[in-house]
Amino acid sequence: MLDVDRLRADTPGVDRVIHLNNAGASLMPRPVVTAMTSYLEREVYQGGYETAASSQEMVANAYDGIAAVIGGEASEIAMLESSTIAWDRIIYSLPHTKGDRLLTTTTEYGSNWAAYLQLQDRFGVEVVVVPDASTGEIDLDALSNSIDGRTTLISLNHVPTNGGVVNPAADVGTIAKQAGVPFLLDACQSVGQMPIDVDEIGCTYLTTTSRKFLRGPRGLGVAWVATAVLEDLTPIFADNHSTRVTDTTYAFRPDARRLESWERSYVTLAGFEAAVAYARDIGIDDIWERIRHLSNYMRTGLKETEGIRVLDRGTVQGGIVSFTVDGRSAVEVKELLHERGINVSWSTVNSSPYDMRMRDLDELVRASVHAYNTEEEVETFLSAVAILAG
Repeated sequence: MLDVDRLRADTPGVDRVIHLNNAGASLMPRPVVTAMTSYLEREVYQGGYETAASSQEMVANAYDGIAAVIGGEASEIAMLESSTIAWDRIIYSLPHTKGDRLLTTTTEYGSNWAAYLQLQDRFGVEVVVVPDASTGEIDLDALSNSIDGRTTLISLNHVPTNGGVVNPAADVGTIAKQAGVPFLLDACQSVGQMPIDVDEIGCTYLTTTSRKFLRGPRGLGVAWVATAVLEDLTPIFADNHSTRVTDTTYAFRPDARRLESWERSYVTLAGFEAAVAYARDIGIDDIWERIRHLSNYMRTGLKETEGIRVLDRGTVQGGIVSFTVDGRSAVEVKELLHERGINVSWSTVNSSPYDMRMRDLDELVRASVHAYNTEEEVETFLSAVAILAG
């Protein structure tokens, strides 16, 4: 049973704000803050290089910890500056030739979509959008029927940025495996929110972030690459960390750190290591149960409020709740809620261009819960939204 009182006692920010923007960046728990301030203080008095040299156990624990959360091995993990950078390092390191077909979903994130368009312009690849099922998630039959001999990659977001749907990643993994097509899963909104196992999902690559549902600091992303395909990646960036280099030769590392570069924020890494340890201690299964309870409670309340349109789809829905308020712009709703001590976010066409255009949406409000939120906070939020819609 999840101890919500403990979660809130561990989260200083809950005393000052009702934070419903966990899909953007969660409030960090005290152990994360302590790990970062302690590391920074050591840097102040010992020096940056010296502190890093004496912190290799922490570094190893960070790799081991996130590998334990998502499955796989520490050697299959790379740490980058963000989830987007991690995703880019993978997709730009894959071979692309004219006529290759990349399959994606309607709810693809804007940054990923920009990369597809650039790959289309640069290499002549074909970007194929697989339609949704009537319930909102990716249509598995349509995915199977879209695969042909020119298909070189299936790319899917597990949970899109602008709505509650949870795509059936494991079913996609089964289809990809049967077809012999690599599968890249963008899990930046799912890792930390729900249980993840790369072996059960069957993906080839996975990317995620520190700052969202794992409740770590900003400025760190993770790439997981299955050992069997590491040699298929030709990184677009090389330095003396990602390679073994002489004056005449270079060779990329045999592990996933071939995607990394040498410089990094060890303070951020210390916070990330603590965040992963904290999530494992709390229990991600229990976190997922709590998030689903709170988000369903929020959706039900919004649907019962006149002037509110709830936009979430999907057979399985997670912690992101998207909606509009009649007569109010999304940014106006966000700012008015902020004045009442409630944090939410908003999305525009730039965040999810295909999906938003397909659904004739210019913008929407996004509220996202975490396990440390309470029913009372959700009720306060619902009351505030009702006033805005009145």
